[in-house]
Amino acid sequence: MSSELEFVYVTYIATTPEKLWQALTDGAFTSQYWFGTRIESDWRVGSRVSFWRDGALSDSGEVLEYTPPRRLSYTWHVEFHEEFRREKPSRVTFELEPTADAVKLTIVHDQFEPGSKVFAAINGGWPKVLASLKSFLETGRGLAVAGCEAAKPAQEQAIAEAQRGAASAKARR
Repeated sequence: MSSELEFVYVTYIATTPEKLWQALTDGAFTSQYWFGTRIESDWRVGSRVSFWRDGALSDSGEVLEYTPPRRLSYTWHVEFHEEFRREKPSRVTFELEPTADAVKLTIVHDQFEPGSKVFAAINGGWPKVLASLKSFLETGRGLAVAGCEAAKPAQEQAIAEAQRGAASAKARR
């Protein structure tokens, strides 16, 4: 069952579909632009996807679609804090479309529970990660806003906002 909560982001990156695909699926690359997060999977449909930060599992999922270098989809389950861990997995889909001198990247993150705390958190996280990905592919350097040093403050902010939301919901009951 789909919810009305959906995050959609479109950007154009001066790169090739193959380089962008590698940056999305190779942990040696994700760790350079995605809060120090290393993605791991064998990328077979039905296989596990693991996101590791500072030696700990931060998120996990299952590969739903793997069509290089055009479409990648997996479930997304936040593991790093109980506030988020209680929610059912959502879905992330990347679509890559070559253009004249760039690749159009569309990301859709959907299938959230109504009132999802994860949805609120990803709305702040994805723009930073995707801007850092674009910078990484175009300049060879990710952005500090999504670098390793930014990971802990970003996580703490997401947890604090989720806890405030839970306290507000409890107060309304």
